[in-house]
Amino acid sequence: MLFLRPLMTNRQLFSTVSTTATLKDIVAAATTVSLSSHRKQIPANKDLVFGKTFADHMLDVNWDSKNGWAAPEIKPYGNLSLAPSATVFHYGVECFEGMKAYKDKSGSIRLFRPDMNMNRLFRSCQRLALPEFNKDELLKSIEQLLLIDERWIPSERGYSLYIRPTAIATQESLGVGSSSNAKIFVITCPVGPYYKTGFAAVSLSATSHYVRAWPGGTGDSKIGGNYACGIRPQLEVAQHGYAQNLWLFGPNDNLTEVGTMNLFLFWINKAGQRELVTPPLDGTILPGVTRDSILNLARTWGEFEVIERPVTMPEVIEALKEKRLLEMFGAGTAAIVSPIKNIGYKGTDYAIPLDPSDPTSQAGKLTKRFADTIMGIQYGEIPHEWSVVVKQ
Repeated sequence: MLFLRPLMTNRQLFSTVSTTATLKDIVAAATTVSLSSHRKQIPANKDLVFGKTFADHMLDVNWDSKNGWAAPEIKPYGNLSLAPSATVFHYGVECFEGMKAYKDKSGSIRLFRPDMNMNRLFRSCQRLALPEFNKDELLKSIEQLLLIDERWIPSERGYSLYIRPTAIATQESLGVGSSSNAKIFVITCPVGPYYKTGFAAVSLSATSHYVRAWPGGTGDSKIGGNYACGIRPQLEVAQHGYAQNLWLFGPNDNLTEVGTMNLFLFWINKAGQRELVTPPLDGTILPGVTRDSILNLARTWGEFEVIERPVTMPEVIEALKEKRLLEMFGAGTAAIVSPIKNIGYKGTDYAIPLDPSDPTSQAGKLTKRFADTIMGIQYGEIPHEWSVVVKQ
């Protein structure tokens, strides 16, 4: 009889190679601060370009398998020093998060559901055999960074400070295996609204020629490789006038994600009931924070059915022909929601309804409602437990 040994957690895995009884965890209170001697000029809000200008400081935390996590450091934004043999360069052992800080009308700093970002970064690290960490303590260190660089958080509604926590393997050796050294660093950049002039519905190219993720892969983790593989497909469809790919998978052309966002459909099912539908978290779908927020809001409203189930492209076409499809949109941190107006599939373009009551609208009523509600929570205009105030 074959007996399978239970899988070890990362902490158990690394403790087997540690010479110490207990590896140190991240402790926010131990954070050291080295302030920049040069304060950069912050661009005017109207001139902000996503991911182009970075704040004065960054957070840096190192780990090794003998000691665990070192004290977090807040230091001037600058280059990393890594060996050419570092594991991250050769095997792509890297994951990251995307979150934002907002200023409310009173000037307080707010984060939107930061616990979900910490949970997802933790799971992504586990998937890559990167070291685990105390999620609450890492978040406290990030909050310290935000307080130091508070002047970089725009106060105008629609603007925010994008936060990019990243974990990488830094072991200096070639060989596929768990890394004996790692690093978490956090950089930030001020960003404006995704749409400069309001919603702009996008056209998609439904493709199964390229595959973003597959069962048992890393589609449910926020790993750099998941995004790298989508660059060439995006460039190819852009040549034909499409903004992004609509990723299909399997023999039935199941919908998965749109570009780098989760996907939603609002339609009338064959029984005549209104439904909000999104593909299930089957291991190929990233569990988005905005995705979860939309599902929770919709279930709280209780105005229509909320379903997580597989949906195929032929089902979408059938619903269009029967005039049952009401709206489609992508959902993610950058845009909150991104309305979809057209899908190219097997040589045919299919027009997706927006708002039939307003021919000039670039978003359906439900799509816009989700955007307005979530943004209201993010800026503290709508009281909600999801909006967390960073305390001085």
